[in-house]
Amino acid sequence: MTIEDESPPTRRARPTAHDLDRYERLFATRTRGMRSSAMREMMALTERPDVISLAGGLPDTSTFPPELYAELMAHVAADSTARALQYGPTEGMRVTMECIVQVMAEEGTAVSTEEMIVTTGGQQVIDLVCKALIDPGDVIVAEAPTYPGAVPTFGAYQADVVQIEMDADGMPIDALEVVLERLQSENRRPKFIYTIPNFQNPGGVTMSLERRRRLVQIARERELLVLEDNPYGLLRYEGEALPTLYSLDATNADRDGKSDFVIYLGTFSKILSPGIRLGWAVAPRPVLEKLNLGKQGADLCSSPVTQLFVAAYFREHDWRAYLTELRTLYGRRRDTMLAALEEHFGDRAQWTTPQGGLFIWATLRGGVDTTNLLARAEDVAFVPGRAAYMDGRRGSSSMRLNFAGLPDEAIREGIRRIGELMGGDTGLFGALMGSPPAPASLARTPRAASPAPAGAGDGEAGDSTAAALADALRPDGRQRRRQ
Repeated sequence: MTIEDESPPTRRARPTAHDLDRYERLFATRTRGMRSSAMREMMALTERPDVISLAGGLPDTSTFPPELYAELMAHVAADSTARALQYGPTEGMRVTMECIVQVMAEEGTAVSTEEMIVTTGGQQVIDLVCKALIDPGDVIVAEAPTYPGAVPTFGAYQADVVQIEMDADGMPIDALEVVLERLQSENRRPKFIYTIPNFQNPGGVTMSLERRRRLVQIARERELLVLEDNPYGLLRYEGEALPTLYSLDATNADRDGKSDFVIYLGTFSKILSPGIRLGWAVAPRPVLEKLNLGKQGADLCSSPVTQLFVAAYFREHDWRAYLTELRTLYGRRRDTMLAALEEHFGDRAQWTTPQGGLFIWATLRGGVDTTNLLARAEDVAFVPGRAAYMDGRRGSSSMRLNFAGLPDEAIREGIRRIGELMGGDTGLFGALMGSPPAPASLARTPRAASPAPAGAGDGEAGDSTAAALADALRPDGRQRRRQ
């Protein structure tokens, strides 16, 4: 049997109430804040060939030439087998760090290998930052909506996350200042501000230059850390590139042009491959040392095999040329999805028009609950908006759509299927699904508007999205039929 012939593993039965009672007293208190990641639940759907998945944050890895992959791995085997199969330094291999220096220089951000740590994907940076900084009840300030993958991490560390609604220019800094003043009056100091300034996940919007400068200024004045999550900065399809928060802070820093208050998160997942599981953090030295200690206890080191693979790729291939190919491809697919939304969603929804990245944030009119909509879907997947909010209630009428991972025809068909599932009258559909209508102020918003949620629903909170996904998938891998 070949790998292609293998069937997806059978999903295990959920534990019974008796099973849960047996182990409940053994679990750490922090496990009560843990929730399933919406994207991880989605991966079961992506295994099915009949499902068009617009859900995951998937780049198109089929664009990487198989012969180049084989050639590079052969070079790693020929030149560095013993090194590749051995443990590596926790902070990362220097040859890989030198590649990271090149990537950040492409965005106008100068760093050195001494101020970074290589991680097992960008997701590990979020986990390590929380491990180093967050005690139960500590405050994190984040955008609303925010990266769905950060939601379970923040919850696992029992953080109190205050989310600030975005508009078309990202997080409003005036609103941030109001929140900071309120927290100060309560004698509560945020441990960090979490932001995705470029082509935000899931909103697709980009923080304006003025707001970037003000955010860095506020961080310096109040001595607050900012976690700048920047997986998509080099995937720009139109408009002028904007400086990173790290570079803006470094310009004002006193210590040799290095940022004092910004922790920069980068990853190879979107510009090379998520399968190599390599990301990095650049941070002030005291923070970096704590991240290193946390990583030692987590995985000792990131894979030397994939670190050497990246080094070989940068040494023997024009990575910038590949990046240009990705920009051209993803830019066209973004335009394909925007046209499909216009055709199949029309006046029943509003959506963002991202200048880059992987995602469009769409909000349905009429109070349609996208979590329930997904549970009724048989052959198309998306991320419901609830997954991007810590309370699991807001964003009930929104969805995240990925345009990068599929060819044009699949994008058009996927949007058509969602549009067909919505029906002709979203107001009637929303009433039947038991969701509240969108506020009138949203209904008057232009279609390519900011990613504001369609209002807080009265439905289930917390794990509602994951529960709907689990309900939609039977143990045999088939979704239940529509009622």
